[in-house]
Amino acid sequence: MLRYCLAYVIPGATMLGLALGSGWVWLGVVQTYVMFPILDSIVPEDRGNPERAAEPGMSSSAFYRFLTWSAVPVQIAVLVWGGFFVASPETGPVEKIGAVLAVGIASGGYAIVVGHELMHQRRIERWLGRILMGSVAYAHFCIEHVQGHHVHVATPRDPASAARGQSVYRFFVQTIIGSWRSAWAIEAARLQRKGRPVLHPSNRMLQDALATVVLVVGSGALWGWIGAVYFVGQSIVAILELEAINYIEHYGLRRREIAPGRYEPTDSRHSWNDSRRLTNWALFNLGRHTDHHNAAGRRYQILRHVDAAPQLPLGYAAMLLVAFVPPLWRRIMDPRVDAAMGDLR
Repeated sequence: MLRYCLAYVIPGATMLGLALGSGWVWLGVVQTYVMFPILDSIVPEDRGNPERAAEPGMSSSAFYRFLTWSAVPVQIAVLVWGGFFVASPETGPVEKIGAVLAVGIASGGYAIVVGHELMHQRRIERWLGRILMGSVAYAHFCIEHVQGHHVHVATPRDPASAARGQSVYRFFVQTIIGSWRSAWAIEAARLQRKGRPVLHPSNRMLQDALATVVLVVGSGALWGWIGAVYFVGQSIVAILELEAINYIEHYGLRRREIAPGRYEPTDSRHSWNDSRRLTNWALFNLGRHTDHHNAAGRRYQILRHVDAAPQLPLGYAAMLLVAFVPPLWRRIMDPRVDAAMGDLR
């Protein structure tokens, strides 16, 4: 059970850096993109799976649920601490930049990861997931990811599935704009089925937009203009981190079109799997993404390693760094995509 407590080191390092100040504010950045890639390359992978008989008890365990539910107060604490830090007259410009990056990385690597887990669960947990996604001004992701991405993954209809040869920079434009449009269309269709106009108060997209305005204005009221810039800045960092992970998880993998506009069912070939031990403990088994798509409601603690899935050559943090260098990314990943896709190349 305690292995997943490693997740707390992500917001913990950021809060420690803010407490110590000066150059320590960069601790969260260094931990995520220097220490984790190094440790991932040293610590053996974890390809073991829980016993089937143990899964019901693990799935219902309150402890595992506490680890995700507690992300809400932890994320609030990180945001508030960061806001006071950047607003302090004693904080220099370089420290302010470091704080925005560190808080954004914690928001992306902790709050969004937990939000992703919760949005697939029961009603109260879906609300908690929405709160976490709202803390980075990206709550519409809850709509699009569950009702859009999981339906259209690995097809041209999914803005969150990157094509072979597409750079992460082009992907950002595609997925950020496309996912918002997809979420709006999904929400409009839901309201239409209920006989309500698209601008009805129950429109979740409008609710989330209003919540974002409140958070930006509230940050400005609490910490001045720098507070509003801080909230927007950390949100941008977290969103780019999220979408870079989306880029990694499905890059180049495609479902076969069996009829015009119809595609084969999703299977283990359509998501990249990763079994780096420490990264999966810190990210609630996010690397076991193949099994997540095989059974979206399966809780993180019982997600399974899938040998048949295409395997990432490096852990998530290292792969993200590589993704920002497109020639290196294509050199590493395109041959693996071709091998995974076979005659669909």
